[in-house]
Amino acid sequence: MRHGNKNVKLNRTAEHRKALMMNLANALIEHKSIQTTEAKAKALRVYIEPLITKAKNDTLHNRRLAFRKLKNKEAIKELFGPISDKVADRPGGYTRIIKLQARRSDSADLALIELVDFNELYTKGEKPKTRRTRRGRRKSTAANQTEQQVENTEEVTTENTEIKAEEAEKAEDTNSEVEENTDTEENTNTEEDKQNSEK
Repeated sequence: MRHGNKNVKLNRTAEHRKALMMNLANALIEHKSIQTTEAKAKALRVYIEPLITKAKNDTLHNRRLAFRKLKNKEAIKELFGPISDKVADRPGGYTRIIKLQARRSDSADLALIELVDFNELYTKGEKPKTRRTRRGRRKSTAANQTEQQVENTEEVTTENTEIKAEEAEKAEDTNSEVEENTDTEENTNTEEDKQNSEK
């Protein structure tokens, strides 16, 4: 039985398997994306992800643990430098495996394994994740802003109508005053005319 046995033999001896994983891990760290068979890619994921997790905590002990698996100083610098900076806020799942067409010569299943944070095609348009709940949330700030704008426009329109009403009343008052003035002028004119005619 193979209970709890996560090592894939890959039809190789133990020494050959260790050397293969070390070389694949170094290539992945250097190039950020490599093409290999699907079985090797899945075995490499189990090998490389704990190393990347160790690289998040940059201590001498973790560097030595990683060097034991990689045996390449340049790969250690890259792993504890740019790679650890990019994956600092990611809680695991640092690699992505994409299945490709079978190899022509032996029809082996090929796959592309890559570091998730170094693929610009997938991460370019990434939106910040929002948590979804079944309960309703408060209205968003954009909705609040639009409501405030509507209220402001309503206030402005009511003020405008009040101002127009006041202007109309003033205009009516001035019109009535003008009419009264003209009536009084006409009355005085008629009285003067009567007096002149009487003389």
